[in-house]
Amino acid sequence: MYRKILVALENSPADLALLPHITELATQFRARLFLLHVADGWAARNYDQLKLAESEEMKADRDYLDGIALELKLKKIEVSTLLAKGNPPDEILKAAIREECDLIAMTSHGHRWLADIFFGSTISAVRHKATVPLFLVRAPNP
Repeated sequence: MYRKILVALENSPADLALLPHITELATQFRARLFLLHVADGWAARNYDQLKLAESEEMKADRDYLDGIALELKLKKIEVSTLLAKGNPPDEILKAAIREECDLIAMTSHGHRWLADIFFGSTISAVRHKATVPLFLVRAPNP
């Protein structure tokens, strides 16, 4: 059913809620995991245009992805990673198409109406445009 699952990671404690579910799915379906983190700070959004060096935050994000990938590989799960730069919903959707993923896995923070206006809603943007199913796990409240 699922051959390749895009796992959108935040580099936050919310990922800990998602990873056990995705590990189980990958094991059950023998699916490959494509770990994606979208760096969306100023340096990331202007990286290509201004020929910037990676920020410390971007380096930490890359190290985080590599660490999660190593943990999953030790569990015999095939994994690839990408540190994308830009607008998270756009980058998630582009990667899902480019990588031919058949499922997008993300965490939900349960923002309500007003919070979504201020913080944006990556899930809302992805769910309206995704051409594959979404797997959402509610992140625990901090």
